[in-house]
Amino acid sequence: MPGISKAFSPILDRIRPGLLLAAFLLVLPALVACGDDDSGDGGTLTVFAAASLTSSFNELGEAFEDANEGVTVEFNFAGSQALATQLAEGASADVFASANLTQMGRVVEADLVDGEPVIFAQNRLAILVPAGNPANVQSILDLGDPDLKLVLAAEDVPVGRYAREVLAIAEQSAEFQNRNPEFTDFNVVSNETNVLQVVTRVRLGEADAGIVYETDVTPDVVGEVTLIPIPPEFNVIADYPIAALSDGDTDLALSFIEFVRSSEGRQILADWGFLPVEPE
Repeated sequence: MPGISKAFSPILDRIRPGLLLAAFLLVLPALVACGDDDSGDGGTLTVFAAASLTSSFNELGEAFEDANEGVTVEFNFAGSQALATQLAEGASADVFASANLTQMGRVVEADLVDGEPVIFAQNRLAILVPAGNPANVQSILDLGDPDLKLVLAAEDVPVGRYAREVLAIAEQSAEFQNRNPEFTDFNVVSNETNVLQVVTRVRLGEADAGIVYETDVTPDVVGEVTLIPIPPEFNVIADYPIAALSDGDTDLALSFIEFVRSSEGRQILADWGFLPVEPE
């Protein structure tokens, strides 16, 4: 066998350069593709997020893009119940951020989540009134006035459910009952599909008051509405869970979630009025 190898050696020496060239030409497209990836072709991240996260997540998305060359973040903002329904009906996304555990639970039960959801932020409820406060609402005790037009989100919307919890707590208090001795029910004139629509109704003067999150007076509505705090004994804390979705880009989704929970992400959330949650 050594003799055979020696006999073929001159032939191999002649064809070896050609083989090397052919091999190089075969791997060249892959090398070019790798070069394109290094230039920042990071893909698109699709995030379904609660409407109340619009301003904070837009800023988080821009910061994430800045930190990840080539990545584009696209958002679908709506009521959490609408987003959960869209996902259950086959909509494709990489990340879901809900304004309560109930709607996240629907997505988990549909086996659409990769891993475990985590709480990344919290929020409080507040009363919203139009500029000038024409109905002279001073506290949650005033919402029992039968002539006061109150707008809420619908019961299946997280902020609508939270609002009704707040009102139920207030209704049972001695202070409320003393203020409203003939109270029968709140005068809810509209049930909206997300919190931003509640803000719009109040801003346009179509209601005397609404119940929203403390974070909902953003720069674009400052001067048109006023927030009235709800005391802690009547208030509730809203939990915001986030999760990667099983049919999405898991690595990119987890990277975004990690960024949201990072010190930079928590600071952005705090700047928009949220109560950031420290990672465990």
